[in-house]
Amino acid sequence: MSTASATVLVLGVLGLAAGTYLLRLGGIVLRGRRTLTPAAERTLDVAVAVVFVALVATSAFPAGVTASGFALPAGVLVAAVLAWRRAPFVVVVVGAAAVTAVLRLLGAA
Repeated sequence: MSTASATVLVLGVLGLAAGTYLLRLGGIVLRGRRTLTPAAERTLDVAVAVVFVALVATSAFPAGVTASGFALPAGVLVAAVLAWRRAPFVVVVVGAAAVTAVLRLLGAA
């Protein structure tokens, strides 16, 4: 990797980090100052569900992988169920990783 491309990469990462920080800070600053209509709140609830389902679907069946077995989809399913039950994030990640690892250890690739 050349020095110029490494510089561009680092600047890109720093820019994205700053943007993410500012967006999160904006949410904290603006909380309580604006109220959403009931229709907007329902739309946002549905949008969250749609994004969650899309994330689960794309994680369970990665592109370009053939015959990967059922260990990965099973782990993603466990993560989806734990998230749906509102388990803490660490529990969701560790649960999914544990199920995937155990199934792969047992030969379910």
